[in-house]
Amino acid sequence: MSLATFFKISEGKLSHFLLLLSVFFIATCGLIYELIAGTLASYLLGDSITQFSTIIGIYLFAMGIGSWFSKFLDTNLMKWFIRIEILVGIVGGCSAPVLFAVFEHAASFRVILYAFVSLTGILVGLEIPLLMRILKNNFEFKDLVSNVFTFDYIGGLLASLIFPLVFVPYLGLIRTSLFFGLLNIAVALLLLFRFKETYSFRMSYTLLIGCVLFIFMFGFIYADKIMTYSESMTFQDKVIYSKSTVYQRIVITKNNRELKLYLNGNLQFSSADEYRYHEALIHPAMQNLPNAQNVLVLGGGDGLAVRELLKYPQIKSIKLIDLDPGMTGLFQKNEMLAKLNNNSLNSSKVQINNTDAYNWVRNDTTHYQLVVIDFPDPSNYSVGKLYTNSFYKEIYRILDSNGIVVVQSTSPYIGRRSFWCIDHTLASVDFRTIPYHAYVPSFGEWGFVLGKKNYNWKNEGVLPKGLKFVNAATIKNMLFFSPDMAEQQTEINKLNNQVLVHYFENDWEPYAH
Repeated sequence: MSLATFFKISEGKLSHFLLLLSVFFIATCGLIYELIAGTLASYLLGDSITQFSTIIGIYLFAMGIGSWFSKFLDTNLMKWFIRIEILVGIVGGCSAPVLFAVFEHAASFRVILYAFVSLTGILVGLEIPLLMRILKNNFEFKDLVSNVFTFDYIGGLLASLIFPLVFVPYLGLIRTSLFFGLLNIAVALLLLFRFKETYSFRMSYTLLIGCVLFIFMFGFIYADKIMTYSESMTFQDKVIYSKSTVYQRIVITKNNRELKLYLNGNLQFSSADEYRYHEALIHPAMQNLPNAQNVLVLGGGDGLAVRELLKYPQIKSIKLIDLDPGMTGLFQKNEMLAKLNNNSLNSSKVQINNTDAYNWVRNDTTHYQLVVIDFPDPSNYSVGKLYTNSFYKEIYRILDSNGIVVVQSTSPYIGRRSFWCIDHTLASVDFRTIPYHAYVPSFGEWGFVLGKKNYNWKNEGVLPKGLKFVNAATIKNMLFFSPDMAEQQTEINKLNNQVLVHYFENDWEPYAH
């Protein structure tokens, strides 16, 4: 039974349906390539909002250029369409593996990135007008437009759903890129053997498609090795773990001295000196909360801050709110990492919730003696919202009357305005702020801001035994700032201005690699 008989449609109508169906695949694959470029740029270059905004703009502009150029293709429209479909598959399918491979070697990575995005956009922009011209004699104009754009928009919707939910977490960027390249090639192959007018060039194009399919299948099978190679060029030490989750790229490296955790290419900690950071984050606050029992930790999915909190037997409950289950699951189940955090995330005192911290805090009705905020630096707006006065108002609401919040606050030396902006934003919602800093060799001077709801400051707690860095003297020294880290005037970070993100970008730009 033929496909046309199965669907009870004529051979001509089946051909038209296949062409319309190819619009669906064009839209799906095109948007996937765009999302791959934006995600990859976020991993490698940081600031996801800037990267996605730039890439979307370039892609749409390139599609416009492609649509304009399509008017110059007057003859052999089907041949041109199949040729372009093959090129889309090759360019889009190769995009992720090539970009990962050249990142550390290219003099200007952005030029190569935007070249891939532009070329993909031009080719996709050529295809839709060509298809409409191929189909124009078979539909009324109103039906042609509605049918083409219906398939186009449905394909876009599918791509936007399956990319973050299915392909990134289960296949990763390289295999996803190659998979949709294969899909484009398959569409070209189907059309090549479906239409009689392709007979004259069918053999040569089939050989080309066969070569591309072989290369892409080879790349799909060995995608992990390609990724390992690219990451071995990016990181100095041996990569022992790497995975893309829905939210971020997690990479762990190891040498004879230390483990290092990278999120989207940014160093989060080194096992050689992370104790300095985490002891400084937790113990000054706990010195003022000798009776703390209920603690909320926002971020800190590695469990290292929780490890320090569990050194206080009086604490009965710790809620950890971290967006990425891939992160918390890794530090729960991996034997080497669980050893680093003293198996803290498997403690009966710890409750883990993988959800957005902003929404969690807004809906939380529990009161806490201590809130620990251990988010990444405010390098983009999605993280910057977690440093706004709106968020800190919610933190103020859920704290006990004598409660304390402590916030990791970037470097007061490199990110001087960023640091003091966080301090001033906390103070703007009636916290009494106490800024302090500690030296962490992997990062340099690192800052924290402690906020209290009252003006009592008493070091009544007893420090746990076995601390490597924090004692009464170091806590006292943390409170002093040299002139090159002294307070600066800043604006308050609000949801509608996100001035902190701009401060952070400007502060750290001279140090960007």
